[in-house]
Amino acid sequence: MRIETVAVHAGGEPDRETGAVAPPIHLSTTFRHPPDASELTGHLYCRYGNPTQDRLESALAALEGGAAALVYGSGMAAAAALLHALPPGAHLILGDDTYFSIRTLALEHAARWGIATTIVDTSDPAAVRAALRPETRCIWVETPSNPLLKVSDIPALAEIARGRGALLVVDSTFATPILQRPLSLGADVVMHSCTKYLGGHADVQAGALVLGERGEVAERLLEQRIVLGPVAAPHSAWLVLRGLRTLPCRMEWHTRGAEKVAEFLAGHPAVERVHYPGLPQHPQHQAARFQMRRFGGMLSFEVRGGAPAALAAVGRLSLFTCATSLGSTESLVEHRASLEGAGSPTPPGLLRLSIGLEHPDDLIADLEQALAG
Repeated sequence: MRIETVAVHAGGEPDRETGAVAPPIHLSTTFRHPPDASELTGHLYCRYGNPTQDRLESALAALEGGAAALVYGSGMAAAAALLHALPPGAHLILGDDTYFSIRTLALEHAARWGIATTIVDTSDPAAVRAALRPETRCIWVETPSNPLLKVSDIPALAEIARGRGALLVVDSTFATPILQRPLSLGADVVMHSCTKYLGGHADVQAGALVLGERGEVAERLLEQRIVLGPVAAPHSAWLVLRGLRTLPCRMEWHTRGAEKVAEFLAGHPAVERVHYPGLPQHPQHQAARFQMRRFGGMLSFEVRGGAPAALAAVGRLSLFTCATSLGSTESLVEHRASLEGAGSPTPPGLLRLSIGLEHPDDLIADLEQALAG
């Protein structure tokens, strides 16, 4: 079954009791059970799970081709859960262009749990291999990465991880399962910030881990979620589930727009560099062509003149909203170095664009007048 069909139907079977075509929202925090708690069936308590969350988890597993999925209250909650599930004393290899909050989570918080982290360029498999230690238990990559849109070779990294008995975790938020399916390429776990493209309308916060198999890691994550409680609210699960139904057509239009915008920016004299894996000059363009169906709706570019020129251009934009996050219907722009603060590794003149569902010609016209000064 093609993924467009899966997106519409997974988790969307008509309600058994009413025949409703739209999935219901189950808001109950607790569920009836026998007095002696024997023969428990169905659900028990909202922290353990609920029927709406079940639907979303089954849909995400189907879209990614996974054996199981776990939904969380945010993408960061999902990331923290995975790192917290690593054994004490484990070594983590993390991409050098990973979302800055993930870097903070690994370097400051996971360190308190006994997790050591080495940061390397995961788009270079040789650098990853050189960073391995006997205690390496996880290789964590974003591909495409945030905000430089680096592409890591998932099959190559999967082979490295298997050789060391480590998990390969892929944050595929930028790509979504419509454009990239890391489990089929050898990854063990796929992480999503469902707040972004999966929800798709800037009105829900959630995260997810999709696992290639039901095993020790899945059991540990489920037990941990029950005890620590970072679950997604039923209404959040319902909004993400609704977003999945339109995800294929939205990603088609996001990608179409981003490709046109990237081509325009690549030829503009005020632009020093464009980071978009769909451009032939992108360093990992061939890897992206192999493991992605299309190249997505995210791109970044560096304005000549550094931060002052970049910030001035943002101030002249009218269709792009200067705001955090990505993957919604409206186009967004962000000066990442300003948001990340002192010590940011992001180039000072870089602007990150989330291309929305507007007509790309209108977005190009807006960028043209903003860069013209």
